[in-house]
Amino acid sequence: MNNADKNLIPVQALLIPKSILYIGKIVNWISPFLASRFAARIFLTPFGYKIPNREKRMYGKSKKEAVFIKKINRKVIVYHYGNSQKKILLVHGWSGRGTQLSKIADELLKQGYSTVSFDAPAHGDAPGKRSMMPHFIETVHQLEQNYGPFETAIGHSLGGMSLLRATKNGLQIKKLIIIGTANSITAIVKNFVKNLQLDEKVGTLLKAYFDKKYGEDLDNYSGAISAKEVKIPTLVIHDINDVDVHYSAAHEIVDNLENGNILITKELGHRKILGNQKVIAKIVEFILE
Repeated sequence: MNNADKNLIPVQALLIPKSILYIGKIVNWISPFLASRFAARIFLTPFGYKIPNREKRMYGKSKKEAVFIKKINRKVIVYHYGNSQKKILLVHGWSGRGTQLSKIADELLKQGYSTVSFDAPAHGDAPGKRSMMPHFIETVHQLEQNYGPFETAIGHSLGGMSLLRATKNGLQIKKLIIIGTANSITAIVKNFVKNLQLDEKVGTLLKAYFDKKYGEDLDNYSGAISAKEVKIPTLVIHDINDVDVHYSAAHEIVDNLENGNILITKELGHRKILGNQKVIAKIVEFILE
């Protein structure tokens, strides 16, 4: 399968092993309720991948350290790339790693910035098997305490949603950039169940299970909800051909921002957009203006 074909397939559909899909179908046939519990376990399990060549330079040249995040009792791997005191925080998406935004980081270094990024729990080189959005958020807050202040934060996909929430809850940055970021937790769950090839009813049961487990409606974490309390200049970037997160999410988020800007691209999908030079140039322009 070539890269063009891969861009037409959601990341989850690419990474979930076929054996998991097969088991899920059997459990779904037996009981949608049991399938929802099976799906819950998979939902919280990021699937790793071999580090791409495009990320190896950043991986090799970064200073890496393991950092214990107190509030979640988990370790992450932090990457320090460059030596400037003007720092930008980078946050990867689900099943990503701290070098996922390497092309953006390389350009930021040329502009006199250094970057701080991390492998979230159970991602990249970080230990563990399961993770969740609150792990990303608490890591962001502790890294600000340890290494901030940050001039700007840039997040991809779930990383963008986590940064919206963290900014709402007090992350002190001057500007925010989110790329390919979902709005609705309900939509994320439904897409996940679809990629797992399970019935829609399983998605409804799965969302209800998570709401009960964590004691609140998880749609409170949705991008547009957080965006209502984000006052700083924010650039929302999304591709119209993103098969992981529909581009309507970008409009839903930007409509709730006090100072939001939007950039809609074409034919870059959910992942290729991170290395596009025109997108990176727009990011740099937004940071410098």
